[in-house]
Amino acid sequence: MSGDHDLDLAVRLLAGTPTHEGRDLLTLRQWAVAAAEFGAVMTPDPVTVRVVERDDGLAVGLLARYRSRPAVVEVYVDTVARAERLVDERGWRHWFPAGSVRAAALAHEQAHAWLHHARVRADFKRALGHTALRVGRRRVYAHVAGADELAAHAYARAACGLGRSPLLLTEALAAAAYPESEK
Repeated sequence: MSGDHDLDLAVRLLAGTPTHEGRDLLTLRQWAVAAAEFGAVMTPDPVTVRVVERDDGLAVGLLARYRSRPAVVEVYVDTVARAERLVDERGWRHWFPAGSVRAAALAHEQAHAWLHHARVRADFKRALGHTALRVGRRRVYAHVAGADELAAHAYARAACGLGRSPLLLTEALAAAAYPESEK
């Protein structure tokens, strides 16, 4: 799996997202590139968000979660610990330095909070270029399911200086924690 290119992982995520069945791979690839480029250059405003640590992430399949009301990020310490062990098991420490899993999870959720702002969301839709409606020269841009995840992963990679997208680690963690889901 470590040989997979980050873009291939991103296209696979989009292809597996409901509403994208039957979409051509070129379109998915264009959206993946646009989402990654948008995420990599995002500059979120500093936001004070309460961070709460929890233990039940492996049971629910979460590393971290952002909730907007009230603004809080839940970090699942059991999943973070498992991901750190997985990095060592796979020999990926050069891509994900010690402590970077938690930092990337927090950055990822910060990106989701930023993408929640109307102006940012509109800019993101425009960057993706998926047109829902066109009347003359005017366009209404549509949401692309899954693209926000790709942007958040790209932001986390850039913000934390990681060698690979956290999407690689997310997929590996899901495969290790839930091997029956690969069937």
